Amino acid sequence: MLSDLVLATPVPSPSAEFDPNVITPGPLGFTAIALVTIAVVFLIVDMVRRIRRVRYREEVREQIRIEQEQAAADSTVAPGTSEGDAGRNPDGDDRL
Repeated sequence: MLSDLVLATPVPSPSAEFDPNVITPGPLGFTAIALVTIAVVFLIVDMVRRIRRVRYREEVREQIRIEQEQAAADSTVAPGTSEGDAGRNPDGDDRL
C-alpha cells in the first residue's frame, strides 16, 4: 500500500490558458511607470537645484562676512600711527 503511493507516477494537472493581456501590464501599466519615472526625474532636478542654491547662499554669506571683517579691521587705527598710515604696511611699502 505504501509502495503503491511512492511508485505511482503523478498525473499533471491540466494547464490553464492565460490571456496575455491579463498577465502583462499593457499600455496602462507602461504609462503609469513612465509617469512615475518622469516625476522622479523632475524631483531629482529640483532637489539638486535647491541644494546648489543653498550652497551658493552660504558662500555669499561667508564672502560678505569676510569683507565686513576686513572693513572693520581697516577702519580701526592702530595706536601711534596717523590716519594716513593706517592702510600701510609697517615696512613702508603699500602691499597688504
